Parts: sequence; structure tokens; C-alpha cells
Amino acid sequence: MKKIFLSIIVGLTTLALVEAAETQTQPEPGKPAPDFSLATGDGSQVSLKDYRGKWIVLYFYPKDFTSGCTMEARNFQRDLAKYEGVGAVILGVSVDTAQSHKDFCAKEGLNFKLLADPDAKVSTEYGSIMDYKGSKLAARNTFIINPKGEIAKVYTSVKPADHSEQVLKDLAELKKS
Repeated sequence: MKKIFLSIIVGLTTLALVEAAETQTQPEPGKPAPDFSLATGDGSQVSLKDYRGKWIVLYFYPKDFTSGCTMEARNFQRDLAKYEGVGAVILGVSVDTAQSHKDFCAKEGLNFKLLADPDAKVSTEYGSIMDYKGSKLAARNTFIINPKGEIAKVYTSVKPADHSEQVLKDLAELKKS
């Protein structure tokens, strides 16, 4: 009975978060991706312009160490060699601190950069912010950015389980055109 009750609560909470996230406007395909400079877990700063000339998978996620976010990160890590093989970089963004990202990467063996957006400025610019119990969290959205720095594809309300495979398929199609 407790599991059913918990499932209902999680489902309703997720629905509320998704609805809040869907009311925002994300940057459109063909438009320049908003530039940013954010801290990583190792203390360095990463800017979007650092990756000009490469394909970028910029994914926003709610919180380090949570089940859906861990699954999504593990799947990107599992497929990292495939992304590197097609010249793509993965960057994850949440409102967690750089230290939280460092700990999360160490625990999960993640070899791509997670970027700290504690003031939610970048998440907001990308239409990827949601309110949860009075706090701001990044909404689960992903953007493929082409080598010219333009938005090539937008995913909203991502389902973590099969997202990485879908991004890889779409990236292959985008590279053909």
C-alpha cells in the first residue's frame, strides 16, 4: 500500500513539474544558442563558445543523485564513446553546486562535464526552469547545438530511460543534412 501511495505522489509531483516546465519558451531551432559561462565540478569555467565547431548535447536535469537524473547521466556515460565518435560533446546543467556535481561525477563515474547553474540564470534562458516546493530546479530538457552555435533540435519533458539513444539517432540525422 505504501508503494502505491508513493507512486501516486511521485506521479502527481512529476505531472505538476512537467506542466510548469511546458509553459516556458525554449530557444527555437535555427536560432543562436544563448551563450553562458558556468563552473564545473573541477572548479573551471565552461562557456558555450569553447565548443564552437563541435556538436553539443546540452541537457538540463533537476537534481544530482536522484533516480531519474542518475539514469539519464548513466545512459549518456554509457554512450559517451558514440557521442565522441560523431564529434559531439555532452554538457549537463542543473542548479546544483559545483561540489555536488563533482561528488555526483565521482560516484557515478561520469566523464563528461556537469555545469553548476545555482542562480538558475542559464536554465531560465533556455526555458528549462521549474518551481518545486518553493525552489527552482532545472526542467528535464535537452538541446542539440550545431557547430555554428545554433539550436538544431529541442527536446522537452524528456524521459530519461531512452533519451540518449534518441539523441544519438537524431544527431546522426542532423549531421547528414
